[in-house]
Amino acid sequence: MRIGLIIYGSLDTLSGGYLYDRRLVEYLRREGDQVEVISLPWRSYIPHLADNLAPDLHRRLAGLRVDLLLQDELNHPSLFWLNSRLRRQVRYPIVSIVHHLRSSEPRPAWQNRFYGAIERRYLESVGGFIFNSKTTRQVVRSVAGDGRPSLVAHPAGDRLDPAITAEEIAARARQPGPLRLLFLGNVIPRKGLHVLVAALRHLDDHAWHLSIGGDCASDPAYAARMMRQGHAANLSERIQFLGPLKERQLAAQLRTSHLLVLPSLYEGYGIAYLEGMSFGLPAVASTGGAAHEIITSGMNGFLVEPGDSRALARCLGTLLKDRRRLVDMSLNARHRFLTHPTWDQTTRRIRNFLSDLSTRSRDQHD
Repeated sequence: MRIGLIIYGSLDTLSGGYLYDRRLVEYLRREGDQVEVISLPWRSYIPHLADNLAPDLHRRLAGLRVDLLLQDELNHPSLFWLNSRLRRQVRYPIVSIVHHLRSSEPRPAWQNRFYGAIERRYLESVGGFIFNSKTTRQVVRSVAGDGRPSLVAHPAGDRLDPAITAEEIAARARQPGPLRLLFLGNVIPRKGLHVLVAALRHLDDHAWHLSIGGDCASDPAYAARMMRQGHAANLSERIQFLGPLKERQLAAQLRTSHLLVLPSLYEGYGIAYLEGMSFGLPAVASTGGAAHEIITSGMNGFLVEPGDSRALARCLGTLLKDRRRLVDMSLNARHRFLTHPTWDQTTRRIRNFLSDLSTRSRDQHD
């Protein structure tokens, strides 16, 4: 197949959505498909809307020699009107990869009404969907209806290929000393670091240590505020900002931590939870979004209401005091990972879906 993929910026960007797109492109190319990545420059939301009127972009997309065009839904402001014009001119299907909707994120209602109107127009302009979760599929259907071809293809957590035994996981959980917490995600408000810092104020100061792996440059003001709050609450000696982690560094952190804590206000899925579970780390997340598709609260992690720092503190306090329960939950987390599809299985399903769409489209035009 010849496939186009529209993204913003670089495919190597550090986020779960870009990891999903990158693993898909790698698999398609290994299978002999030609994939052309069309990269649009990063700008703020309003300037992206002008891309719909850019003649060069329209000509480039109209002239693509592809069997199918994939679009990361993140690019919706650049494509919501352009797609409608494009579909009248091209023979190839347009398929959107939807990680989560911008209008699902917590923000003032008037802003989400604005974003939601544009996203609805975009979603109605494509011919099919690849969803990262059942939750994302349900949200999109509530916005744009049903009836178009779609596939739910969950992300995987086997990227780091952890070689770790049940005995090693249990021994780590029983180790004396502070509970080693790991936060993985860009330091932005949606990821909920402020909720975690607030929760830690309710715990015994000497019973935990927090490592934060993620980019602080995405929202420098927020990152600086988090650092100030840690200092003001006298927590800075137990909180370490690691910055973005390469795969080897990430694996080392996951191998030595006890618990992954990422209380995001909203997650379309949450690859970090699965990657933590691959090393036997229970995950603590919020009920905002699709984390419940990975985490069974009380079994392989905990789910709390978005923004509820006191509930989060109670969950952490439970494992601070009960290492036997930590052992059980850690082994359950590893089992959850082992029963989950691999990246090869997920991307193979996507390729089969795309191949079927391409064949159907070709038959309709012949």
